Amino acid sequence: MEIVLWLSLFIVFYAFFGYGILLFIIIKIKRLLRGKPVLPVVDADNLPTCTLVVAAFNEESFMAEKISNTLALNYPPGKLQFVFITDGSTDRTPDIIARYPQIKLMHSPERRGKIAAVHRAMTAVTSEVVVFTDANTYLNKDALMLICRHYADPKVGAVAGEKRVQVDETADATAGEGFYWKYESKLKTWDSELYSVVGAAGELFSIRKSLYRPVPPNTILDDFMISLLVAKDGYRVLYEPEAYATETSSENVKEELKRKIRIAAGGIQSIIWLKALLNIFKYPVLSFQYISHRVLRWTVTPFLMILALILNAVIVAAGGGMLYHLLLIGQVIFYLASLAGWLLERREVKVKLLFIPYYFCMMNYAVVRGIFRYAAGRQSAVWEKSKRK
Repeated sequence: MEIVLWLSLFIVFYAFFGYGILLFIIIKIKRLLRGKPVLPVVDADNLPTCTLVVAAFNEESFMAEKISNTLALNYPPGKLQFVFITDGSTDRTPDIIARYPQIKLMHSPERRGKIAAVHRAMTAVTSEVVVFTDANTYLNKDALMLICRHYADPKVGAVAGEKRVQVDETADATAGEGFYWKYESKLKTWDSELYSVVGAAGELFSIRKSLYRPVPPNTILDDFMISLLVAKDGYRVLYEPEAYATETSSENVKEELKRKIRIAAGGIQSIIWLKALLNIFKYPVLSFQYISHRVLRWTVTPFLMILALILNAVIVAAGGGMLYHLLLIGQVIFYLASLAGWLLERREVKVKLLFIPYYFCMMNYAVVRGIFRYAAGRQSAVWEKSKRK
């Protein structure tokens, strides 16, 4: 029983913090042996042709500003095209886009989901590189050039940008989303330096057009699947933190939970569909990164957290030593802090110290919900908009 308890705690710690520590040590050793990697310079004359693809559904409140941001992006003249797909939009989104002749509008009255929209957009793309971004995010001016400079290396098949979540001074518990993405960004930076990022976020990622493989129409996390298929084919997926997409945090914790459950359902679907990547003998480094950074979080860690608490309580009740008493007290304090964060959030009382334990527990709860939702066949691939602040 004690062995199972310590093993459970170790896996939970490793999945969220231990892997980051190990990755940091590996990168430090790698730099000592080989030196810090030198980033390619931005050579405007040799940048590949590029198409920016934006899929939108009822985004009229964001669209004018999104287009303004898009047309202000820096890229060599004649090498950049824009494709906006308004899949099933019933508001003024298509009308707003139609005002701009620089943008190719692909509107369909039928709503079939984001991945169907992306597949449709790819039929109009003739450039060497495709960059995907969301309609409710804004890119920094040099984002495309910073991303596309990496394609000078033929081993690079995809490049992901950074997701940045705006957190204001009066933020509620959704501020945990901002803290989480800062930590994730650091992990992705080290993943990229070691070998490859294990899955790109849809807010900003790119791919060589020649490597694009259509994923099934019922794919939940299309961006994750598309980028990992590139890695599976032997190409590197790099991370470019200086190219970033900024968005506001979820409107409230309920909206964030809805988004996290969908991601968790898509995560378990991806693990099942990409089970070949679990073969550490065939993909030694990629499998190590994939299992450590993604698979453990999306499968066993929430259940091991519950198991560790139950086993710890049983051991203490059976007369366990002081160490087990202290360990149980630590777990109880952590979960009480999370519960307090939940109660205060419901009363709109903002205590930032409690954001992180609350958000952490909410994330793991979402994984459990997502697994059961996927198993029950109740998760649609049609994207569900989360309300943003």
